[in-house]
Amino acid sequence: MRPRAYRQLGIGYANLGALLMATGHAYDSAGGRALAGSITSLMTGTAYRRGAELAAVVGPYDGYARNSEPHQLVMRQHADANAVAPRGDDLDKPIWAAATETWQDVLRLGAENGFRNAQASVLAPTGTIGLMMDCDTTGVEPDLALVKFKKLVGGGSMQIVNGTVPRALRRLGYQPEQIEAVVAHIADHGVVVDAPGLRPEHYEIFDCAMGERVISAMGHVRMMAAIQPWISGAISKTVNMPEGATVDEVEEIYFEAWKLGVKALAIYRDNCKVGQPLSAKTKNDGKAEAAAKTVAEPAAKVVEYRPVRRRLPKGRPGITTSFTVGGAEGYMTANSYPDDGLGEVFLKMSKQGSTLAGMMDAFSIAVSVGLQYGVPLETYVSKFTNMRFEPAGLTDDPDVRMAQSIVDYIFRRLALDFLPFETRSALGIHSVEERQRHLETGSYEPTEADEVDIESLAQSAPRNTPPALAPAPVVIQTSPVATAHNSTELLEIQQGVNSDAPLCFSCGTKMRRAGSCYVCEGCGSTSGCS
Repeated sequence: MRPRAYRQLGIGYANLGALLMATGHAYDSAGGRALAGSITSLMTGTAYRRGAELAAVVGPYDGYARNSEPHQLVMRQHADANAVAPRGDDLDKPIWAAATETWQDVLRLGAENGFRNAQASVLAPTGTIGLMMDCDTTGVEPDLALVKFKKLVGGGSMQIVNGTVPRALRRLGYQPEQIEAVVAHIADHGVVVDAPGLRPEHYEIFDCAMGERVISAMGHVRMMAAIQPWISGAISKTVNMPEGATVDEVEEIYFEAWKLGVKALAIYRDNCKVGQPLSAKTKNDGKAEAAAKTVAEPAAKVVEYRPVRRRLPKGRPGITTSFTVGGAEGYMTANSYPDDGLGEVFLKMSKQGSTLAGMMDAFSIAVSVGLQYGVPLETYVSKFTNMRFEPAGLTDDPDVRMAQSIVDYIFRRLALDFLPFETRSALGIHSVEERQRHLETGSYEPTEADEVDIESLAQSAPRNTPPALAPAPVVIQTSPVATAHNSTELLEIQQGVNSDAPLCFSCGTKMRRAGSCYVCEGCGSTSGCS
């Protein structure tokens, strides 16, 4: 059936973890779970009661006629779970009483009018919305850390400090001077451990998902099980596990969640991704730990190796190539060492004094110095090919018919002139003869007939009669599907798919296609997909 025929809703809440902290409840405690369950039961019951009232005016959802008995059964299950739910303290008992009355209204009105919505509640993560609402926590999550750092898309990070701690301390009976001292300690150390004046029995109220005092993985699961009986759909929540979590521990978490009736579960092991959006420490913290470890270890003699610049002689062989890329004309002079190996590159554009010509001069000097200091040419080729910017388009070089930029053309041409076949073939760069050979034989590599020494054959052959030529082999053209089974061609197809992949906006590494988007294997950033 069409989703509109059932009119599912997705109401939920945010900042539950901060509410528990502000009321003096530990997240992993019976009182905290009772308060969370009472709020969830009242929220979902109120939504269904309003849906039954709307059904009396505009009618139930289209699929209600065929779904009425199962729907009524689910409502009775919600009401029964509310009746047997464990009560906590005086804070949640009035909420349970209101929820009980609400579910009785749901059963009565639903039997008379039906319901406007087949489902009413789910729990979304509410990440960005929660930040805009000045929430310390998102959805049903506890606080990640009392002081946490969020990576920003454009670079850098943002420090987020929990603002609920003073309210919690006031409810626990601490004086303003004590509260100020505890908050200052948290700002300096990020945790409440050893905070001046804070009693150890109150530490658990400020436990978080990461940091020195963390909520156990089963604490997350028990909280989800406490609110799942009154959620129509599932709960979007992360069960945080330490970096050293084992496969058996992950299996146990999933098994226990299944036994407790949790509909969905997501586990995140700390530092399992290269780019982690939220963390309890900054990069400087890691540097400080590394520095402290270095100081603790005995000092050892450090031998520093520096590259030595190898200059070209006064007389040097070179190749000058004129080129045109997208209508922009230029000249490239590539000079080599006498014992082979590219040593410098000079680039001149047609319009002297222009910004492009100046940038090409500076770029060629930088590349030349790098080559003389030992940077391999294939490193430059792998980094600068497939860079895309204007001018780009058709060229006058038969080996490189299309170029995505002047830099792309230059390093493709240098690869063809100075790199061996195996190296540039791995980079997907071939000459026009090699591409023609691939079309005819299915391989870019030269055949045995191409490697025959023609000069030695001519010297050894009789002078009075020309050497007999072998008949040309018959080439059977196969379909592209058949020839695609060749391993070399599969590599070329893969490189062709990824040849237009952009560079990562965060770290500059070439990205890899992932479906219809691109993902960076260096830092984990994506081009827009989550």
